[in-house]
Amino acid sequence: MNARAEPHRPASAQPLAATPGGVPQEREDVAVAERPREKAPRRYRVLLHNDDFTTMDFVVEVLVRHFHKDATEATRIMLEVHHRGVGVAGLFAREIAETKIAQVTEAARTHGFPLLLTMEPE
Repeated sequence: MNARAEPHRPASAQPLAATPGGVPQEREDVAVAERPREKAPRRYRVLLHNDDFTTMDFVVEVLVRHFHKDATEATRIMLEVHHRGVGVAGLFAREIAETKIAQVTEAARTHGFPLLLTMEPE
């Protein structure tokens, strides 16, 4: 028996032609099915809107507790909401954004604040 036996190859399989550099070249007579590219889920910005009643401390608390911001980042976002009228709390998949809005709105109402949160596509 030969020590350098060829690997088993089905009768219908044909080797790829090699280019001068030894790199296999694609064959035109072989059909290759392309896999459809998966799209990343659309993301949404959760926006906090300024009002005259919700305290700055409560907005910072919401950003820390519900959006996992550190105190410095939460304060920066709160000041953006205060000065510009709106600020971005985070970027999430649709279901997560909707859940966060519902949770924060409930917490705000429980504390007597009319804090408004909305979402918009990225």
